[in-house]
Amino acid sequence: MDDRELSIHVVGVAYPNTDGSNRLFAVRTCRPGDPIELRPEPKHPLDAHAIAVVNRRGEQMGYVPADRAPWIGAKMRAGPVTAIFQAETRGGAAIRVRIGEGAPTLPPVREREIDRDDWDAVDPEGPAWGA
Repeated sequence: MDDRELSIHVVGVAYPNTDGSNRLFAVRTCRPGDPIELRPEPKHPLDAHAIAVVNRRGEQMGYVPADRAPWIGAKMRAGPVTAIFQAETRGGAAIRVRIGEGAPTLPPVREREIDRDDWDAVDPEGPAWGA
């Protein structure tokens, strides 16, 4: 059995759901670690491998990318695959997927180092801690 974790970007967040609900709103109701459901859509009109990404409230947030969906779908048919919300991203969302037994874990958050030049670009008055 394959046993690994990976982060996957959710695609299609900018599009409305067929019921008119807002996918971006569905993303913004999630917190890191919230359970995510992966729902295969074999009758999807554009892609028989499509896998919808659904939050804990049952709202669709988007899809697993088309280049990953056939592989993830095969893993889902072979054994347990679980997912959690990882983070909202500039283009939508990231989820953490666990293939195999156990629950997915969030990767450590990397703090972005901010140097003086970054602050000058954000605040022309300079950093709050003085020059």
